[in-house]
Amino acid sequence: QVQVVESGGGLVQTGGSLRVSCAASGDTICISAMGWYRQAPGKERELVAVISSSGSTYYPNSVKDRFAISRDNAKNIVYLQMNSLKPEDTAVYYCNVSVCGGYDYWGQGTQVTVSS
Repeated sequence: QVQVVESGGGLVQTGGSLRVSCAASGDTICISAMGWYRQAPGKERELVAVISSSGSTYYPNSVKDRFAISRDNAKNIVYLQMNSLKPEDTAVYYCNVSVCGGYDYWGQGTQVTVSS
């Protein structure tokens, strides 16, 4: 089992920045990808950023050049730096941890609200 805990959400004005963090603990011997998803009210959960164990990253066009994902493999922590935030970035942000064998673990989510 892997426990996943997010932190760092909050309220920010349009154009501002925010960093959210996610720490994985427990059976973390074989973590592969770590990523961030978000879900806004009435919408489906969508991928925001993902980073592999080797450091390769992927972003959808909606956040590319504004968001940056990074990870500390020694501490099993993944960060999401969000810049130039827009009201449409408002959502609950969830951390996802993928481990060997194809299992996924999710955090409880952290609210990010961008005011206009």
